[in-house]
Amino acid sequence: MKTFICISNYFKGADFLINLKKLGNKVFLVTSEKLRDKSWPVEYIDEIFFMEGQDTDWNMDHLLLGVGNLMKNHKIDAIVALDDFDVEKATYLRENLRIDGMGQTTGRYFRDKLAMRMRAKSCGISNPNFCSFFNDFDINTFADTITPPWVLKPRSEASAAGIIKVYDKDSLWMHINEMGNNRFKYLVEQFRPGDVYHCDSLILKGKIIFSITSKYLATPMEISQGGGVFRTANIPYGSNDDKGIKKINEQVIQGFGLKHGAAHTEFIKCNEDGKIYFLETSSRVGGAHIAEMVEAASNINLWSEWAAIENALVKEIDYQLPKVKKEYAGIVLTLSKYQYPDLSSFNDEEVCFRVPLEYHAGLIVQSDKHERVLELLDSYADRLIKDFATVVEQKEVKDLH
Repeated sequence: MKTFICISNYFKGADFLINLKKLGNKVFLVTSEKLRDKSWPVEYIDEIFFMEGQDTDWNMDHLLLGVGNLMKNHKIDAIVALDDFDVEKATYLRENLRIDGMGQTTGRYFRDKLAMRMRAKSCGISNPNFCSFFNDFDINTFADTITPPWVLKPRSEASAAGIIKVYDKDSLWMHINEMGNNRFKYLVEQFRPGDVYHCDSLILKGKIIFSITSKYLATPMEISQGGGVFRTANIPYGSNDDKGIKKINEQVIQGFGLKHGAAHTEFIKCNEDGKIYFLETSSRVGGAHIAEMVEAASNINLWSEWAAIENALVKEIDYQLPKVKKEYAGIVLTLSKYQYPDLSSFNDEEVCFRVPLEYHAGLIVQSDKHERVLELLDSYADRLIKDFATVVEQKEVKDLH
């Protein structure tokens, strides 16, 4: 029996935990105290440890001491981060406790947006033009030579959180001055209008063994900036966009040094020049129920298969990917003004999943026809906006690292 420590400061990854236990392992979970009452699959978890705080607020010394004490009686074979904010926690523990897996330098490529940009550039991967906020001369040079608009991004936030769009040099410096001594925690990059895609992958021994390309019909940035309904769907297999994005996705995974696990990587196809640019990546399963959408389209449960990959690696046994189907699926999701929205009127035969979260209204549809998926997503988005949607003001990003 092998022993895993799984870290998640959000309520997610149940299928990972369940399959890891079913495969004959001891499973410890470290999560936030705020999540104590969540419906974790406790029958598949040997013990749960709770940390005060959320996201970046955990006391890392306490975490290290806790895991160090656990190791007195348990040989820890692997530490797995289930969320963006847990990557640095896991790399910190691995480095200090000399446990195999991704270290802190590589971990930065999957958490720090500036590190991503610089690594992609060094690997010859197309990036939007960007600049750190370390040096005034560099900032002014960027503003004087790169056409606006630009976007200011927190280096270590997840998804589109904390992004600010600016249109001129005066506004840029206004925001930089407001940041004070924390300005180094941000970067600026050129905003390139275009279609945004994501490629969700499984990796084993440095090679992508499964990937599927999807297109945001309403992007996380659009939702965070202006509200609305989140939508995404996988694109036609073997299309030029599918092949082009998968090619760059391979360059990212190999160049950034991800040896095994799951990855969610985003790209933009620029309206102006038609080129595909790398946006960002993360060494985890995509959020917003993308995993369920991927499973509906492909028969691959990213969480379960990631667990199977981790299990195979520590036990030094072969891993076999299940048979992949090639159908189409999409998700439509919004915040709901109702705690338990009644979605029973969405009764088309293609509906295969209803999002089970309070104050969320969302569905996944599945079909062997791409056009049918898009048709349903558009129709459902209109209905959700009319009958269910609400907007919550985005919280200001204050605590970065």
